[in-house]
Formats: sequence, structure tokens, C-alpha cells
Amino acid sequence: MNSYDSSSIEVLTGLEPVRKHPGMYTETECPNHLAQEVIDNSIDEAIAGYASKINVVLYKNNSLSVEDNGRGIPVDIHPKEGKSGVEVILTKLYAGGKFSNDLYQFSGGLHGVGISVVNALSTLVEVWIKRDAKEHHITFSNGSKKTELKVTRKVNKHNTGTIIKFTPDARFFDNIKFSATKLHNNLRSKAVLCPDLEINFYNEINKKTNKWIYKKGLKDYLSRSLDGLDYLPTNPFVVNYKTNEQQLNCSIAWTQYNTNIIAESYVNLIPTISGGTHVTGLRSGLTEALKEFCEFRNLIPKNIKLTPDDVWQKISYVLSVKIMDPQFSGQTKKRLASRECISFVANIVKDSFSIWLNQHTSIAKEIAQLAIINAQIKLKTNKKVIRKKIVSGPTLPGKLSDCISTDLNQTEIFLVEGDSAGGSAKQARNKEYQAILPLRGKILNTWEIDSEQVLASKEIHDISIAIGLEPNSENLSNLRYGKICILADADSDGAHIATLICTLFVKHFPKLVQDGHIFVAMPPLYRINAGKKVYYALNNNERDTIIRKVENENKRVKIQIQRFKGLGEMNPSQLRETTMLSHTRHLIQLTSNNPLQVFKTMDMLLSKKRAADRKKWLEENGNLANA
Repeated sequence: MNSYDSSSIEVLTGLEPVRKHPGMYTETECPNHLAQEVIDNSIDEAIAGYASKINVVLYKNNSLSVEDNGRGIPVDIHPKEGKSGVEVILTKLYAGGKFSNDLYQFSGGLHGVGISVVNALSTLVEVWIKRDAKEHHITFSNGSKKTELKVTRKVNKHNTGTIIKFTPDARFFDNIKFSATKLHNNLRSKAVLCPDLEINFYNEINKKTNKWIYKKGLKDYLSRSLDGLDYLPTNPFVVNYKTNEQQLNCSIAWTQYNTNIIAESYVNLIPTISGGTHVTGLRSGLTEALKEFCEFRNLIPKNIKLTPDDVWQKISYVLSVKIMDPQFSGQTKKRLASRECISFVANIVKDSFSIWLNQHTSIAKEIAQLAIINAQIKLKTNKKVIRKKIVSGPTLPGKLSDCISTDLNQTEIFLVEGDSAGGSAKQARNKEYQAILPLRGKILNTWEIDSEQVLASKEIHDISIAIGLEPNSENLSNLRYGKICILADADSDGAHIATLICTLFVKHFPKLVQDGHIFVAMPPLYRINAGKKVYYALNNNERDTIIRKVENENKRVKIQIQRFKGLGEMNPSQLRETTMLSHTRHLIQLTSNNPLQVFKTMDMLLSKKRAADRKKWLEENGNLANA
């Protein structure tokens, strides 16, 4: 038995904590969050009025550079650390110039952590700094200084700025490749939110260049994003408010679809993917204004009460706030936690929207009618769900094998294709926190079905009851599982079933997708036996890569390949090891970072009236299929 004394206590110094537990400091799915940290530093220079141009380059070797024409990172010696400012910033956690508002009135960098995390999780970081009529250069590797800071050339004294180029370390990420699409969307939104800032993005992989410089801001951005769709008002409602300590800009419209096609929120130009107190304030302000408008004109039918969910259901919005010293719920800054932001946003939005509603009464009545219809549908749906529960007997579906824990940080439910696979999954699961709900065949295509009608399907009704939520629920307080995992066969038929279940959540449970509760499990398609070693491959490419690796290591080893026809072919131990154990499985989170693109793609794939478009798409892209 090992003794436990003071010598057992490990003290992590420098950037060791980041390298030991990277998931506490950044997103480990792919390195895009590292790029965002570097870009945000340049954006802060622009917000402060020192930078007017930012250039971002994605290289073929998967490195990325960000250049701005701001003041340049300090290169003089730090009085306490005895090192240059740039070295302190890149090698010390919680070192930065944004803890007070002396240098930056509004900034996204708050903790002095971002750029040092980039350094800790990169194999190489190069920094060029232009200030004081000189260009300086320094490099880092795996979190440590590689070369000393030195002057490389003289420059014009007005030529200032910083270039940071880094190569992320594959050991810390599930997928080492940057998502060029996410980079593109992130940079475009930054340009929209920071008028007159020029942003250039060059993708060396596909040789494409994008340049953004917006003068008119959010109003045009929302209109362009909703191009081709019907929305109210046709000239989106806009709020622009500014003081020395706070800024609020938002653009809002309502569509005919039961989802937030555009739902973007930002704090000091940082995207808050999971919303937060500023979005809560927006919901509250819009609801109060619309309720007052309806009540004053007696528009609300008897027994109907308008809630924020009713007003919010078909809304599309872009919200940007700038506040001093924002508080986020984590280092990745996905959610704003500053409580005072609720009342700030709610009060400004309510006053502005109330004035607008009374100035545009005919359009205002149409928007009110949308909310009233949502409330009426919800009332009918509630009654249907209650009747269904009484008829079906037990509260929870009979096929559900529930878990013991009720802690949402642990619990997860697997929606499993087929009773056979469901039986294996029940034996493979951890009963403490994993629940299993087998599904029979392909569920209903719900893309063009109203939310009040989807519960007529027994499989969908069972899913709804099992997870504890009704369609279009905005309040997740009754959610029974923190993770909802779709588990289907690895073949094309399984992909079709997984797509139909994803459609159900995207269309009828959008809040679950937005808050990151939906995952798709990736079971292996192949089992590869190489001597005494066993490998699993998700697809043909992985299979071929594993075979090449094994043959390079030992050319005489006998290789046997088994292709799983379905999950039912896997015994419980195999299913547990490959798909259900948290440290060996592969889960993909279902996200909606670009809701308009998601809507267009799914509409083309699933809408009955888009058969001609599907045929055209298959004719143009069918050659890309790996059959």
C-alpha cells in the first residue's frame, strides 16, 4: 500500500497545469478555440482604437497566424519577473494587461490565460513584434522559450503591431485540423461587430481569400443571413445604445420556422455560444414589451398566457454587448455570468421595443399573433401529453432501462437502434449513470411535422417522456440526462437513422442542441486482429491506416478483419470498450453554430418538396461517395 504524506503532493508550475489538464482551459475537440484566443487579443486592440486591420492565415501544415497593426506586445523587461513582457505573457498563467480598465475599456481577455494556453498546447509558437521602430522576434516550443528575444530589423516608428503564428500539438486534440468554416464565420462576425475594422482571411489549403469591412453593422448582417426566407419585420428591429461604461447592439426578426435560425450573442466581441445573462435580458425585455402591447389592445385570447418561450420560439437575433469586467462561467467563455447584465439589457430592450411596437402597429400585431399561436399550440400539446401518459400507464416507457444517478453532470441516455443492440447495450452500460432506450427501426421524419403532432409517434413519445421534456421546451429544469447519445449502426442505414433522430432534436428540441446535450456515438465498423493486438476502425480510411501501421511494425503478423453488420453483432464487452466507456469511446457533439446552413442542408435532405434539389445534388456530388 502506497503511503500518503507531504511528499505525495505534486505542485504544478509554469504551464504544466494546462498540459496536464487541457480540457480545463480550452476545447479539445479541435484547436479552433486556440485560434479564437489569439484573434481576441487582436480584436481587443481594435476595440481600444489601436488596430484597424487584422490578417489571419491558415497554412497547409495546419499552423495559423494572426497579425494586427496594434501597439505590439511589450518587449521591455518586466520589473518583477526580470523577463521581457512578451515572455511573461506567453509563459505565465494569469499574466496580462486587462485585469483593470486602465489600458482596455472593453476587452475579452480577462484572466491572463488565453495566449499562454495557446503556447502550452503548441509544438511551436513564433512571435514578431513591431514597436519603437524595431521588429523583434522570439519563439517558444511546448510551452517553453526556444529562442531569445532579438531585434531582426528596423521599421518605421509608425509601423507597429504583432504577428503570432502557432502550430497546435496533436496530442491534446481529438481532431488536430482547424475548422476553416468556423474560422470563416467567427472572423466575419467580428468584422460585423466592430465597424470599420478590416479583417482578411487567407486559407492556403483551398487558396481562398476573404475580406470583410462593414460600415452598417448588425442590421445588414441579419438581413443577409436570412436572405431567401420570409421574416418579420422585413426591416429588422435594431437597438443601438452606448455609454462610457456599456454598449448594446442587437438586430431581431421573426421567421416562420420553429427554431432560432440565427442565434448569435457576443460579449466584447467574444461569441457566447451558450448564451448567458445578456440573452436572458433580451428574452425578458422583448417579452415584457410585447405583453404590454397585447394587453393594452386586448389581443390575448382567454386562458392564454404569453411566456418568454412563446415570444422566443421563432426569433432570429444577433446580440452584442460591451461591458467592463465581464464574468464568464468558464475559461472557454461560452456563457456570460454577469448578473447585472440581465437588468441592463432587459430595460434597454423593453423601452426600445415598446416604442417600436407602437410606431409599427400593423407589423407588431403580426408578431404578437406569432407568439399567441405558439402559446395556443403549447397548451394543446400539454393536454395531449397528459392524456398519453394516462393511457400508457407508467410514467416512463417500459423499454427504458433507467440509471440510478440523477446528477446531470453524470447521467446519459443512449437511444439505441434496434432491440438486439439495445439488449447488448443494457449489458454493456454502467447502471449507475447510463440509461438505455431501444428504438424500433427508423423513426418518423419530423422535419415537416408540427411539434404538436410529433408525439403521436410512439417512438418519439417514448423519447420525450424518457428525457423529461416536451417538444420546443425552453426550460430544461426537468431534463433527466446530461447527455443524450444517439447510437446507431456504423453503416449507411445506421447513418440514416441517426440523421432522423438528429432531425427530431434540431427541429423540435432546439434548446437541447444549443446547450450541447445531444451527441452522436461513433461505433466502429471494423475489428482488426493483428496477432494478440486488437484495433477498431470507424471507417475504411481508419482501417487502411491501421493496417499500414501494423505492417510497418511487423510485416509477418497475421491480420484478420471483421466488418460489423450492426451493433447487434458486437458482444457487450466490445460495445462497452468501443462505444460506452467514457475514456475509450468517440462521441460527436451535435452543434448549430451556423443555424441557417443547418436549416438549408436539412431542408434539402429531408423535405418532400425538395426531391428535385436532392436529385441535382446527388448528380453533382455522387462521385464523392465512398461506396
